[in-house]
Amino acid sequence: MNYREMAKEFVNVLGLSTPPIAISFCDERPDSIPFFESIYPEPTADGRTGAVSAGCVFWVKSIDRTFATSPEDHGNCSVGSLTHGLIDLEEAGSRADVVAMCEANWVDPGIFPDLPTVKSRSSAIIYGPLSDCDRDPDVVFLRLIGKQIMQLHAAVPSLRFEGKPQCHIIAIAKELGEVAVSVGCMLSRVRTGIPAAEVTCAVPGGKLTEVIDALKQSRESDLLVASYAGEDSRRF
Repeated sequence: MNYREMAKEFVNVLGLSTPPIAISFCDERPDSIPFFESIYPEPTADGRTGAVSAGCVFWVKSIDRTFATSPEDHGNCSVGSLTHGLIDLEEAGSRADVVAMCEANWVDPGIFPDLPTVKSRSSAIIYGPLSDCDRDPDVVFLRLIGKQIMQLHAAVPSLRFEGKPQCHIIAIAKELGEVAVSVGCMLSRVRTGIPAAEVTCAVPGGKLTEVIDALKQSRESDLLVASYAGEDSRRF
């Protein structure tokens, strides 16, 4: 696969302002890819710390560079560690951040047993621009605005729409092979700084060609009806 060209296709057909990133779950870190460098803060009382405040922050850090992360790098956010298959449900449920979410009625504790998660624990998770990808990614991550979601839904009618927590769309794409959009969650928006007008999307790595082709076909139809609507509007 020529992922540089695929990245260009996504940017051109959707008019993306932020280029797509690739996410790969690996049993071993390739020697050619450096680990994300960070100094961990002191652990919380329940032992949480990590390279960043939550794994979703890596979506922002990897826009212009490729790096590998360890399971421990994700450790400050228990929900993200759970959805990415890095800790189990029992461990996540015992941590203070999950307890605080439930006590605030931010989520119903009953959602956690059915929350989509990555099935196996990876030794490394690689993040980086899709344009620089030299391996088949498990997931391609997009940041979309309203019009782009409209385009994607027209191209992929089976598109899943999800809410909080935002990070579980990665597991939906990887494990279920479905294209999924998340409206986002307050935890992630605060930690990542992703603008309020944007939502996130996870595309299975094995469906990139299929999705791009469908987007191109849908765009042609949109251009035709846009031309019609523009001409018709002149009557008023």
